[in-house]
Amino acid sequence: MALTASPDPSGHFVQRTVKWKGASHRYSVWLPPGFDSNRAWPAILFLHGAGECGTDAIKPTRVGIGPALEAHPEAWPFVVVFPQKPLEEDEWWEHEELALHILDVATREFTLDRNRIALVGMSQGGHGTWFLGARYPDRWSALVPICGYGRPRLGRRVAQIPVWAFHGLRDDIVDPADTRRITDDIRATRARLGLSEEGLRVTFYPETNHGSWEPAFREPELPTWILAQRRTAVKAGH
Repeated sequence: MALTASPDPSGHFVQRTVKWKGASHRYSVWLPPGFDSNRAWPAILFLHGAGECGTDAIKPTRVGIGPALEAHPEAWPFVVVFPQKPLEEDEWWEHEELALHILDVATREFTLDRNRIALVGMSQGGHGTWFLGARYPDRWSALVPICGYGRPRLGRRVAQIPVWAFHGLRDDIVDPADTRRITDDIRATRARLGLSEEGLRVTFYPETNHGSWEPAFREPELPTWILAQRRTAVKAGH
């Protein structure tokens, strides 16, 4: 279905289907207020958590950033792409090719600015954000891992990308020490490379359990911070 070139006054979700390796996969896309396909848009690739797995394309929009977009669309001037991981027991790295294919298709259809695509995820998607950030550091303008997990050494692979990480200190599903160890590695690597600490922000919520995405997406500075970031060349070997 062709998109109208006229600006849309209200933000809304649309659903799309892609063919990948002989199968059809549905996904959702948030189009912000004033969306106009004649201009390049900053974008977010959002990786959901375990509870939003499936094939309906809707569940990923119901938890995390989706409710924030609907509650305050004026605060989020981004096209947001929502791939969906089918199985809870799988990790995002097992579906990275599909997620990146969906992003590439959406980039062409919705005229996304390739220099302003942030990777954002929560829980399993937080792990996916760390992992895909480390695997493809040249693709992202910023990383926002929320209650994510992973090996500390992931930090050195993403140290040159702006990062704002979130975690609840009462999280009894994903140990907040994972976020602390990864961001400590980022901090050490940035110091070794002579980079300032301005590229790293870490927010721990003392009284929050696993659902740290709720206060994270209420942070008034978060969309402004993401919008300010730009993709830069990442030096090899770090």
